[in-house]
Amino acid sequence: MESGARAMSTIRQEQIQNRLIEEISGMLRRDLKDPRLGFITVTSAEISRDLRNAQVYVSVFGDEDQRKNSMAALQRATGKIRGEFARRAHLRFAPEIIFRFDEGIAKGARIFELLNEIKTESMSNEINPEASGGGDLQSE
Repeated sequence: MESGARAMSTIRQEQIQNRLIEEISGMLRRDLKDPRLGFITVTSAEISRDLRNAQVYVSVFGDEDQRKNSMAALQRATGKIRGEFARRAHLRFAPEIIFRFDEGIAKGARIFELLNEIKTESMSNEINPEASGGGDLQSE
């Protein structure tokens, strides 16, 4: 019976994690009017087994200053987001929410840039083999 209780807890955690992503994304799009928020995407959420603490991962489109401003605005709005989430999800207790910057998307974008650079170099070397050092053919 204990393993069944654990499975139900995990299912409940998953449900609340998905609901966190859905509701906070909606609040960012429709309800929060702080211009410092910029373009933020909620990428994932993790909630503790006791459902009291949640980490919400976000990605911010823009440079380092925009990221810092957006994260500061999110921190300032955490209380409002927490209360509204509890109301919308019909929870007796709202989890403490900590916003974390998800660096996965930024790293993926950098990898994509590097791959494009390699592809561009490769194509220019095929068009102009002398640029790559491959033009050492001796003429007769």
